[in-house]
Amino acid sequence: MIVVVGEALIDLVISPDGSVVAARGGAPYNTARALGRLDTRVAFVGGMSVDRFGTDLVAALEADGVDVRWLTRTERPTTLAAAEIDDRGAASYRFYFAETSAPLVDAVDVDAALASAGERPWIFTGGLGLVLEPMAQTVVDVIDRIGDEVSVMVDVNCRPAVIADRDAYRARIEHLVRRADVVKVSDEDLDYLLPGREPSVAAKALVELGARMVVVTAGARTTHVVGDGRVTEVPVPPISGTVVDTIGAGDTFGAGLLASLHASGVGRDRLGHDDVVRAVDVGHAAAGIVVTRRGADPPRRDELGGLLG
Repeated sequence: MIVVVGEALIDLVISPDGSVVAARGGAPYNTARALGRLDTRVAFVGGMSVDRFGTDLVAALEADGVDVRWLTRTERPTTLAAAEIDDRGAASYRFYFAETSAPLVDAVDVDAALASAGERPWIFTGGLGLVLEPMAQTVVDVIDRIGDEVSVMVDVNCRPAVIADRDAYRARIEHLVRRADVVKVSDEDLDYLLPGREPSVAAKALVELGARMVVVTAGARTTHVVGDGRVTEVPVPPISGTVVDTIGAGDTFGAGLLASLHASGVGRDRLGHDDVVRAVDVGHAAAGIVVTRRGADPPRRDELGGLLG
């Protein structure tokens, strides 16, 4: 099983015309739903309010086949993000998280989920899960003590607007990278973490820190896979349809990549450069579908045309 740890929240999607729609969101939450829709056994561990938004978030996870036994339910209100959409469909975010549900993750719940995950599980984390406390420290503590039978994927997904201490955040990322088997970063993430370096050079620096494989995305431009002493450029195929918005695109890409590795039985004990390159194709296909839909509405397995077997 894949255990996803991180935030769940509600995106208030603000269109260029000023209209507002509430949509389910949070990078790890989106990833868990996308994995569930791809028929991957997955559990989500995170804080979830008992308010109406929180109840809806839980119901959507269950509808997509995500195991919700290890959620932390709370009376705190659901965390909110304002996603402002520009004329090109790109989203910029503002977050409202003080005294809300998302930061509440219990290490006991993560341990319990991993204990139920079977042989050679994966743990996935990223986004605000690496920023908001006490969740961020819980993630670090859990990953510090897991055994080699657990594979780790980190999707950095920087949110500079909510990072109060850049140096502390960068130190936390570097710490987690040392144990990560797959690190997904965007070119914008790398510019924040390692400014002034060309993306593939910055990715090599993460490999030197200890990451097994680094996947660098750049929107509709070429994706790079760095690791095993190699750099491979994987072209992003043209989108079949009209881009509505990019909400959830990176999360869906990461889910497609991880679902492919999981379906192939690849893990920490056997993870090669070519495995990740093949998985990137699945990620591209999944992301290419989600951008043609409003909000984070990831595809189902049969929409990928047999890429997952």
